[in-house]
Amino acid sequence: MKLTENAQTVLAKRYFKKDLSGNTIEDWEKMIKRVSKNISGGEKEKSDRYFDLLDSGCFLPNSPTLMNAGNDLQQLSACFVLPLEDSMESIFETIKNAALIHKSGGGTGFSFSNLRPAKARVRSTNGVSSGPISFLKVFNSATDAVKQGGTRRGANMAILNIDHPQILEFIKSKEDLSQLTNFNISVGITKKFMDAFYKDEDYELIAPHTDEVIDHLNARDVFSMIVEMAYQNGEPGIVFIDRINQYNPTPHIGKIESTNPCGEQPLLPNEACNLGSINLAEITKNKKIDWEKLKEVVYDSIEFLDDVIDQSKFPLPSIDKMVKSNRKIGLGIMGWADLLFKLEIPYNSQKAIELAHELMEYIDYHSKMKSMDLASKLKSFPNFQGSIYEKEELKRESNNLDWSELKSKIAGKGLRNATTTTIAPTGTISMICNTSGGIEPQFSLVYVKNVMDGEKLLYVNPHFEKVMKKEGLYSKDLMEKVSKSGSLSDIDEIPEKIKEIFVTSHDISPKWHIKMQGAFQKYTDNAVSKTINFSKEASKEDIRMAYELAYEEGCKGVTVYRDGSRENQVLNLGDDIKESAQNGNRIAPRERPETTVGVTQKLETGCGHLYVTINSDSQGACEIFTQMGKVGGCASAQLEAIARLTSLCLRSNVKVSSLIRQLKGIRCPSPMWHNGDVITSCGDGLARSLEKFSHLDADSLQDIEELNKSYEKKAQSSNANLSKICPDCGSTVEHSEGCLKCYSCGWSKC
Repeated sequence: MKLTENAQTVLAKRYFKKDLSGNTIEDWEKMIKRVSKNISGGEKEKSDRYFDLLDSGCFLPNSPTLMNAGNDLQQLSACFVLPLEDSMESIFETIKNAALIHKSGGGTGFSFSNLRPAKARVRSTNGVSSGPISFLKVFNSATDAVKQGGTRRGANMAILNIDHPQILEFIKSKEDLSQLTNFNISVGITKKFMDAFYKDEDYELIAPHTDEVIDHLNARDVFSMIVEMAYQNGEPGIVFIDRINQYNPTPHIGKIESTNPCGEQPLLPNEACNLGSINLAEITKNKKIDWEKLKEVVYDSIEFLDDVIDQSKFPLPSIDKMVKSNRKIGLGIMGWADLLFKLEIPYNSQKAIELAHELMEYIDYHSKMKSMDLASKLKSFPNFQGSIYEKEELKRESNNLDWSELKSKIAGKGLRNATTTTIAPTGTISMICNTSGGIEPQFSLVYVKNVMDGEKLLYVNPHFEKVMKKEGLYSKDLMEKVSKSGSLSDIDEIPEKIKEIFVTSHDISPKWHIKMQGAFQKYTDNAVSKTINFSKEASKEDIRMAYELAYEEGCKGVTVYRDGSRENQVLNLGDDIKESAQNGNRIAPRERPETTVGVTQKLETGCGHLYVTINSDSQGACEIFTQMGKVGGCASAQLEAIARLTSLCLRSNVKVSSLIRQLKGIRCPSPMWHNGDVITSCGDGLARSLEKFSHLDADSLQDIEELNKSYEKKAQSSNANLSKICPDCGSTVEHSEGCLKCYSCGWSKC
């Protein structure tokens, strides 16, 4: 596979194997050879076939498989759901197990719906319950303490059913975006609730520990609150929990209560799923879909994902048992928007919806053909007896293929996997393949990429670039104009035909987003990861109608995002592009005034007492002085060097947020608790002092009491501003597929 510079960067940083010194010892060929050999169990024919599959660029498995197959960890699953029962033992056992999963690189989903509400009587202690929201905060704090796979925080999903007595508090639990930062939250919507909503009636709130009806709420009022919060910041999402269970392949084993962090994988408690995606942009021939090639890729991909189950080391015995009893896999797609570009079909068109139906039905049908073939050789998944497949109850309507015959064959021959299809986020694997993510439209045809020394370059979608060059329209000036607009619609130099084909998420109404999600959901076993994008000017009524349409279109859940509704705004267009220094010109720092005003903070670090003094002039923070207790030597010298360079940056108008991002989180062997937080190094302590004091004006700095009050008020906005950019590389980030994603380095946060 031909790799772009971006792909090479992402692979080297996150996927290629490294030695004990952190030096990269793999390249693309060595990595996929490692993965192919491991997943095939060493069978040469199969290993060679898997190598060709990965090297073709037509399919990639989820990131944990690429990272860990053939390595010591050998944890190959991305998503898990853990049980959470109404007892202290269960709650803290689940917290422990979640930590183990995060440590191994997985994300976790939980349903808090079984926990009794706050102030409910606890018979064993004669006390009262803290309630699910309180414990949700405990889970969030525990996640803070464990880095996922040793590199990032774990991602979580929290679901609370609409009939829980604390549902109103849950809906508003992320109104303050500084809270529950490690969780996506979704409301579990039931059919009873939707019926009451359409009839404008009250519905029941039920105490989960007694099954007693303890109150009633008006369904439309609660729905309006969900819409209000989604309008403000995109959360909570909603999952149609009864519909999810309507399609549960093994209802005799248990009820599905939660999903993985991005919502595309509903799972039973203690289940995990192995995912992979087909790159549709590579499955074309003469501007048409190559159906035979697609079938071949589906067959090899299904066999690959089934083998992943047997090669994976699961973090808990209970998960190992459940996974191997149902053998769920999820084959999905990426490159849908790029495929439409190649076929010259507008994303927001009925033709695209019809193609989505046809394409996903074909993938789903042949995935089950292959799974049936594997079952005849290797046996069905152990819970097949009693499943929907044994009873021929698979809910599929015939469109282009004979589902009735296939259902009958499966009932007789068996099926290897309880589910075969999922449309998951494809953040970094779509970057590796240089294609669009999942079934999302392109966010922008031209976006900004940060490179070394602060220079910013333009990245142009290759399919758009090819057409523009073919038409003789390509120029750097025009591409910069496109990047500033985010859309072609108002650019006169571009012909209407090109505008119709190369639509971006800015051009597509929520109706088409939802219709597309519904089209793919119809032939997907699990669910579809998709973000419904709204313009900044969208109304609450627009969001309410979108939720209703999602229910009517058969979606299993929906996530919305109104442009600009969060401080951590998505991919910034155009205005963030700055010309790099020309002719070797450099910025000179402003002169230090004779008099400055400042404050000194004492911090406890692993090296001793650290005193940080931050001084300001009329333009803001301008210098930093540090003193490390009474010690001298190397530690003090290094701190003085950091302080001098930081002061130079401050007087050169470098953003304080950029300095904080560079220093914060640097680790040394001796971290230290300070006022309930962990100072990971002296550099980290300096960053935290900057974060706390530097955004205040000179007048505020003269009053220490006012300083502390101002910090409390401004901390939330300060943190939000820092999150507008990628914490790893400083490029802007995009909100899609239920995640924040950086297209420069592959960082993501769900």
